[in-house]
Amino acid sequence: MQNNILDYLDLSPPAAAEKIAFSDGTSALTFRELRKRCDSLGSFLAKGGIYREPVIVFMKKHPHTIAAFLGIIRGGCFYVPMDAEMPRIRIEHILENIKARLLICDQHTHEQARQLSFGGQIVLYTDVCDTATDTDALSQIAARVIDTDPIYIVHTSGSTGVPKGVIACHRSVIDYIEQLSDVLGIGSDTVFGNQTPLYFDACLKEIYPTLKFGATTYLIPPGLFMQPLKLIEFLNVHRINTICWVVSAMTMLSAFGAFDITVPEHLNSVNFGSEVFVAKEFAKWRAALPHARFINLYGPTECTGMCCYFDATWLPPDAQTIPIGRPFKNTEIILLNEQNERCNAGETGQICVRGTSLTLGYYNDFDKTAEAFVQNPLNPHYPEALYKTGDMAYVNADGDLVFCSRKDHQIKHMGHRIELGEIEASVHLIAGVQMACCVHDTEKNKIRLFYVGELDEKAVTASLRKLLPRYMMPNAVRRLSALPLTANGKIDRGALKTLPVFGG
Repeated sequence: MQNNILDYLDLSPPAAAEKIAFSDGTSALTFRELRKRCDSLGSFLAKGGIYREPVIVFMKKHPHTIAAFLGIIRGGCFYVPMDAEMPRIRIEHILENIKARLLICDQHTHEQARQLSFGGQIVLYTDVCDTATDTDALSQIAARVIDTDPIYIVHTSGSTGVPKGVIACHRSVIDYIEQLSDVLGIGSDTVFGNQTPLYFDACLKEIYPTLKFGATTYLIPPGLFMQPLKLIEFLNVHRINTICWVVSAMTMLSAFGAFDITVPEHLNSVNFGSEVFVAKEFAKWRAALPHARFINLYGPTECTGMCCYFDATWLPPDAQTIPIGRPFKNTEIILLNEQNERCNAGETGQICVRGTSLTLGYYNDFDKTAEAFVQNPLNPHYPEALYKTGDMAYVNADGDLVFCSRKDHQIKHMGHRIELGEIEASVHLIAGVQMACCVHDTEKNKIRLFYVGELDEKAVTASLRKLLPRYMMPNAVRRLSALPLTANGKIDRGALKTLPVFGG
C-alpha cells in the first residue's frame, strides 16, 4: 500500500526521465532534474538535522518552487508556501504561527525575506538545490515515513483576522489524487495549464497527478489572465489540453469576447470550481469548445481539495444552475440540519464531509480544529471525524448536490475562500478608523465595506491595498457616522446590506 506521496515521483516511468514535468514557458524541469533537486534538498535538510518540522518556502511561482516542496517532503519535513504578493501582515501572522527554523527563498524574495520578523535560518534555493545526495540518509527517512505524517500547511482566512494553517498528510493527499485522477481521466498525455498560486491547495490538482502519470504542467504567468488573447495563445503554443481553474479566471476569457477571435485549440478537459459559474458565461465556453468535457468541482481546503464533482458536459442548454454533484469515491457527503440530523429529501442543510481525505486540522490551533472537525453526530459508537464546511446545499431530484450559500460570513470570492473578519481586522489596523464591517452582496458577488472614522473612502482604500491581497479588496467602500446595531448591540449586517455604496 502506498504511504508516501513521493512514490509518484520515484515510480514515474523511466521513459519520462527527459520529459518536461513543470515549466512556466521559459524555465523548465524534466522529471530527472526534478528528482535530482528533490534529493539534493532532502539531503540538505538531513545534513542540517531538520526533520519532521515545518519549512517555509518563500519563492515566486516557478518550477523550482515545486522542486522545493518535494525536497522538503523528501527530507521528512512539511512545506509551508508563502508568496511575495501576500501582504506583510499576513506573512508575519504565518511566521508567528509556524515558528519554523528554516526559510527557503529565491533571488526575487531574498531581500524581502531578510526584512521579515524571522529568527531562523534563511537560505537561497540556488545555494542548496545542488547539495550532494546522501542516499543513506534519505533511505532512512523514507523507511520511517507513515501515511499520517504531514507534508504541507496552507493558510486560509481566519475569522479573527489571523490565517488558519490547514495541515495535510500523505494519506489524505494520496486519496485525493487517486480519486481526482480517476474522475478527470488524467494520463501521461495530459498537459495541464495551472492558474492558481502555489500557496493555495488548489495547485495540488496539477502537481501530484503530473508526478503520478508522467504528465506535464505549465505554470501560466499570472499577468496573462488580464490579457485574454495572449492567454489563449499560451494555451495553444504549449498544447495545453487540461485546465482546473476558478470560475473568475474562466470568465476573463468568455466575458471579454476572446472566443469571438480565437479559441484554445487543444483544450478537451475543462474543470472548474470555487465559485458559481454564471449560466451565460458557461454557455460561451461550451459553444467555443463543443468537444470538450466540463466538470464542476467542489471541496474545501480542510478536505485536502475537491471532494465532489458533477459532469456538466451534457447539461441542458437552458440550465441555470450547475450542481456540485456527488462525492468522490471513498468520501461521504452528509447534509445536516440545525439539530445535527440528516436532512430529508429536498431539505437544505450544511455540507459535512467524512473520509480519508480529511486533513489533520489547523496547525497550532486545537480549539479551532475541535470546532470544525467534530464527532459524526450520526455515529454514537466510536470516534469518527466529520468536517463541517459551513456550506449549505440540497439534493435535487436527480440525486445531485446543489450548492446554495455559505452558512456564516466566510465567502467565495474570485476563486478564494475569504473570511470577512480578516478584512475587517485589517481595516481596524488603519489609523483613523474606529469601527468597520464587511458584507457580501451575493447577487453581484461584491464585497462591501462600511466603516466609521476620520479618513475618507479613498484614503481607506489606499491603506487597504497595502494590507490585503487583491482578491480580498472590497469592491466598494462607504464611511458612515455610525454603524447600525441590533437590539443586543451587535452590528446589524442585514441593515448594512440594504445601504447603497459608492462604486457598488
